[in-house]
Amino acid sequence: MDGGGVLVGIGSALGFFILTFVFVSAREYKFVTETEELAYYYNNNKGLKIIVSIMLTLGSIGWLGAHLLGGSSYLAHITGLNINLCMIIMAFCFAVYILLGGYLAVVVTDTIQAFILFIGFFAMAFYSYYKVGGMEAIEKVMDTGALSFLGIGKLGLLPAISTVLAIGTSPLSVPSYRQRIYSAKDTSTAKRAFLVTSIAIIIFSVFPAMVGMSAHVLNPDIENVNFVFPFMATSAFHPYIGLAILICGMSASISSGDSDAMTGTTILVNDVYQLIMGKAIPANKVVLFSKITACSVIFVSLLFIWFANDILGYIQTMISMLLAGVTVAGVFGRFWKRATWQGAIAGIIMATVVSFIVSSNKQWNSFFGGPIIPALIISSLSLVIVSLITPKPNRSREEVLKEIVSNREGMGL
Repeated sequence: MDGGGVLVGIGSALGFFILTFVFVSAREYKFVTETEELAYYYNNNKGLKIIVSIMLTLGSIGWLGAHLLGGSSYLAHITGLNINLCMIIMAFCFAVYILLGGYLAVVVTDTIQAFILFIGFFAMAFYSYYKVGGMEAIEKVMDTGALSFLGIGKLGLLPAISTVLAIGTSPLSVPSYRQRIYSAKDTSTAKRAFLVTSIAIIIFSVFPAMVGMSAHVLNPDIENVNFVFPFMATSAFHPYIGLAILICGMSASISSGDSDAMTGTTILVNDVYQLIMGKAIPANKVVLFSKITACSVIFVSLLFIWFANDILGYIQTMISMLLAGVTVAGVFGRFWKRATWQGAIAGIIMATVVSFIVSSNKQWNSFFGGPIIPALIISSLSLVIVSLITPKPNRSREEVLKEIVSNREGMGL
């Protein structure tokens, strides 16, 4: 963790900023899910809707996996247990937490946990920075490349751009963020909320980097960045304060992960089931089906992270494979009315294929700093080329919107 750690915050803030001015207007169309929004752009094609629903479900599961991995790192450091066992424990806790509390628990506790998280990390950042002796002490230990502007001297330009793009792609496609738009009081409220979020992320992004550099001063041999925050909590603070900091980390994992678990469940229950079966789940079976689906989502997310050992690397690869193509389809669909559903499917598939190829080749993956750059480029080119050689959409978007609403009402939603 070094100056380059700020890149994560920059990427996330940039993603929310673009989301604010590109997709918040979707609130006016009263969509229920992100699948409906993409269907609106692409003639309400059923095949595309199924593919998008599956990719969004996997994306939500992938993000849940990232939170499980983060929480497991804290638990492993606290208890000394094997990381894989900690993953199982965290997954079990998630399941119990969500199944017993439901979505109300998610909403209420998110506010409390966010407050604990910010206060805890602010305190950790300033105290650890003071404890190691400030920037003068950090400069004696850290290499000059790590202390260069945004850590580019150490990472390289392409990997730095890759980090920003990968993290920035997340807000543009992760369905839990879209749900905040659709459920907002109005468009202006959603815009204000996301702008405030962007500013807060930029400010907050400095503090993890401070903690990371301070940890490197105290222990230059830390190789796994997943253990930086647990190490600082137990090394730089009084045991009671350290325990409070570790609780902050656990809170962060639960606060963010529960929303992704619920979103993945919602997409499977509302979109995937109805698209495949052609009808809504019977009212008397919705609760049971949702609980079974939630457990399945958590189990699959556990499989996603079982062999992962680097949170940032995992996130970059996961976003490229599952969400880059959906992001490209969303942006082109929003602004280019010539885009076709065939082009959107081609873009989504090619993003996944290219991501798999690049991430499987160590040399390419190292050169680009992850697969997101080639994935976005090839996905965009594929969408444009296939759209130009396939027939233009034969209906206006007003007609498509009426059909979407009619289909929704026909299923009793």
